[in-house]
Amino acid sequence: MNNLTSKQHELSQNYKFHIPDLKVGTLDQLVGLSDDLGKLDSFVDQVTHKVAQYLGDVLEDTKDKLHENLMANNMDLPSYLTKFNWDMAKYPVKQSLRNIADIISKQVSQIDVDLKSKSTAYNNLKSNLLNMEKKQSGSLLTRNLGDLVKKEHFILDSEYLTTLLVVVPKLAMQDWNITYERLSNMIVPRSSQIIHQDNDYALFTVTLFKKVVDEFKTHAREKKFVVREFTYNEEELAAGKTEVAKLATDKKKQFGPLVRWLKVNFSECFCAWIHVKALRVFVESVLRYGLPVNFQAMLLHPHKKSMKRLRDVLNQLYGHLDSSAQQQGGGNSASAATDAVDIPGLGFGQADYYPYVYYKMNIDMLDSKV
Repeated sequence: MNNLTSKQHELSQNYKFHIPDLKVGTLDQLVGLSDDLGKLDSFVDQVTHKVAQYLGDVLEDTKDKLHENLMANNMDLPSYLTKFNWDMAKYPVKQSLRNIADIISKQVSQIDVDLKSKSTAYNNLKSNLLNMEKKQSGSLLTRNLGDLVKKEHFILDSEYLTTLLVVVPKLAMQDWNITYERLSNMIVPRSSQIIHQDNDYALFTVTLFKKVVDEFKTHAREKKFVVREFTYNEEELAAGKTEVAKLATDKKKQFGPLVRWLKVNFSECFCAWIHVKALRVFVESVLRYGLPVNFQAMLLHPHKKSMKRLRDVLNQLYGHLDSSAQQQGGGNSASAATDAVDIPGLGFGQADYYPYVYYKMNIDMLDSKV
């Protein structure tokens, strides 16, 4: 196979994929396990991609460094795959195949549960911080005004007078200056001053008697001047600034441990996933070819645009092992080859059945189609 696919035609790079001597069990057990391993494969694949994608989300501005953070057992993903060694400590080969599958299922299920709780907590923190930052930097119609105003802008502790904050469209600033004193009675003349302006609006103060506030608001609204509800309170303003600082600090504190947890558990998931693939190859090979166990597992990395030709060569080599594969159309048809490429993770659908045991692995964790 290596001579034909790699040396003569340069269709793929090939590696031996070492699977240890596992406990076979009975035929009934293998048949039941075959279906369950297919579901487990899909589940572990999904969780692995979820952890990878969430790590990318958490890295935010440094998402371009995601690939270098996605390691499996301290190796990059292709190296782990091409140098695969069964982890005897985590998945003892003296255990039954069912027990090994259960160990993997429990391990990855726990990671999935932990990921949900950790991501929810971190996302809530990030969302709260983002909302508070928006309030500090958005439009004058919606943003927090506390960081724009000063004590001297307000008449405080007066029994009769109060100061309002009014947002005026920039195009209407002249109109405001001409008309604000006449929007109601009992407005302090020349009391308006501009505090801040952004691209669209300007923020003004105006001082008036408390008893005409409602009337003033009504007439201001008619002229498209927006009176913002605001009470100057130094303690509350300080508390708001402290809250933003606290959220920013909490986010920084959680970032490091969360990234470490995601990196460690991505490695755990990815390694578990490749072990599931190894289990599937073993079980299907025994079901297909019988006992004693006598098969060679191989890892093929096709060169670009060589998939169809590679299929043809493999079918010429191994067609004699299972003639039904040819009859089902999985052998030589171009559509079958295309389906096999486009639909990862399918075990033995109509289009994915070959005279050899075949599984596809897509280890590109940024591929949104997987």
